[in-house]
Amino acid sequence: MTTEIHKYQRKELQLKSLLEITQAINENQPEAVLLNIFKFTCLIHLNIKSLILYVAKEGAFENKISHGVKGNVPMLIAADQVLDKKTTGELRLDLEEEYSFEELETYLPVYHKDKMLAILFLRRKDQDLELDLNFTQALTNILVVALENKRFARKQMEQEILNREVAIASQVQQMLFPAELPIDKELKAKVTYLPHSMVGGDYYDLIRKSKDEVYFCIADVSGKGISAALLMSNFQAALRTLLRSDADLEMVVKQLNYTLYENTHGERFITFFLGHFNFKTRELNYVNAGHNPPLLCREETGKCENLHAGTTILGAFEELPFLEIGKREHLKNFSLHLYTDGLTEAMNPSEEEYGEERFEKFVDKNMNLDPDDFHRKFLKKIEQFSKDVPLRDDLTLLSLRFQ
Repeated sequence: MTTEIHKYQRKELQLKSLLEITQAINENQPEAVLLNIFKFTCLIHLNIKSLILYVAKEGAFENKISHGVKGNVPMLIAADQVLDKKTTGELRLDLEEEYSFEELETYLPVYHKDKMLAILFLRRKDQDLELDLNFTQALTNILVVALENKRFARKQMEQEILNREVAIASQVQQMLFPAELPIDKELKAKVTYLPHSMVGGDYYDLIRKSKDEVYFCIADVSGKGISAALLMSNFQAALRTLLRSDADLEMVVKQLNYTLYENTHGERFITFFLGHFNFKTRELNYVNAGHNPPLLCREETGKCENLHAGTTILGAFEELPFLEIGKREHLKNFSLHLYTDGLTEAMNPSEEEYGEERFEKFVDKNMNLDPDDFHRKFLKKIEQFSKDVPLRDDLTLLSLRFQ
């Protein structure tokens, strides 16, 4: 009769334990609350004196509960240090000598399919009474699955937040680019922009300041993602503000460099090319700040040249160490091709880069083409070269034809 009463009381305690932990899970209680409920359930209702609970986390097992253990046990056990032989029921831990689990008499593994989710180490309170290992394992399983679900939900939420941030950054970046490029008798522009990911680090712009003046630029910010998009948006705002003023190219570039350095403390930089053309004087002024040199092609001579003159990358130094304003005069019918390093660094299956030499040869052969036809032909050429090898970086090509 006494044994029956004891069994009944034990079942009652077990049901109470199950009710407490499932109610806490249903109420979506924090992880710390669930762990506390589990710990006190084990200590009060289940004849357990000491316990340690390790839960799987990114290639390791993390110590979530440690109670009644005097010895030194690790906070983290690498997954490859745990060997569970299911056939023999033996658990081997390959740990440093300073750690010991000797005072704990048994362990319970928690599996989902073939993946071990947790390990519970136990010591009985009353050595004369048996542990109900089946119930303890079931209770641990409920807790660990709840923790795993919480972790999954948290990761899913973090991913959703990241996706929203990336989408916003992508929208911000698209707003930086000019809504329309000019197509008229004097100037025709065409751009090809192939981002490596949703948010790239390339930027191009074309600003018609007056009937006689046009500014155009291309840039590539170090790094990618949201921070790159935000940095580029600040850069564009500063550039447009400066171009609305009467500042010359030297002042514009120096001020951009100072603003960038002040904001990033020399930790981020931007390669940048800025050109200014006057339709009345037929004069081109430009600054190349560490960017891939654009190609200037004159139709009357049939020759192309690289535009190198300028300075170093922006943002690396508080003050630019040198600055040269490039100038070309008496320009009539000519084209400019501005591009980022994603173009020259495009790879083929043999891991060869497309390179500047191939691009210059392509431009030489096609310099008299209309910008639309030039870009259509170039895209076909780069696709034939890369043969479906993904881009390693954003690719931007901006072509301008002045007549």
